[in-house]
Amino acid sequence: MATKTRVTPRFKTQRRLGAELPGLGKSGALERKPYPPGEHGSKRRKYSNYALQLEEKQKVMKNYCLREQQLRRFIRDAKSGSSSNWVDKLAGRLELRLDNVVFRLNFAPSIRAAKQLISHGHIMVNGTKHDISSAVLKVGDEVSVRAKSQEHQVYMHAKDNPRMDVPSHLVKEVKENIEMGKIVNVPGVEAIPFPFQSGLFTEYYSLRKA
Repeated sequence: MATKTRVTPRFKTQRRLGAELPGLGKSGALERKPYPPGEHGSKRRKYSNYALQLEEKQKVMKNYCLREQQLRRFIRDAKSGSSSNWVDKLAGRLELRLDNVVFRLNFAPSIRAAKQLISHGHIMVNGTKHDISSAVLKVGDEVSVRAKSQEHQVYMHAKDNPRMDVPSHLVKEVKENIEMGKIVNVPGVEAIPFPFQSGLFTEYYSLRKA
């Protein structure tokens, strides 16, 4: 009798939303079953415009490991000031969160794993230990793994099995045998690492307060 493969919640989440979400650290969710989970998942489904809008919001929350309140706070910040394209500004702030930068530099295999490295004191920002994963970094900031943590299992695994290419708003180099990442510009919506329809996302929040 064949053993049934266990499907993790992260796989189910990606299948339900119809997109690979790199931040979850699990790839291949859509390779064999490119349809939502469940008994009737393979049947063609019709979506309302609201459902499509909601999916875009959920993609952002799940990929960046955010709670509803956190995302709303980021949206309020993005809408403040004179920026006409608040979604572009939001994308930049999400991509420059410390936990996401650690992940995008391939220092951790997922954003959740990056949060753990940060909270346990393994990550340095500009040469100083930093344990706040939600901190938004700025151009010129440098991120590295502490010298004493260079053999940490999570970091070593991510280093040997890079999840993604390093994005263009980051550069990676080695200084004194330690990998270092530097922020060289503020990214926009093009940096979001999964299929994202910003118009639907904008529509969702134009009808309700963040």
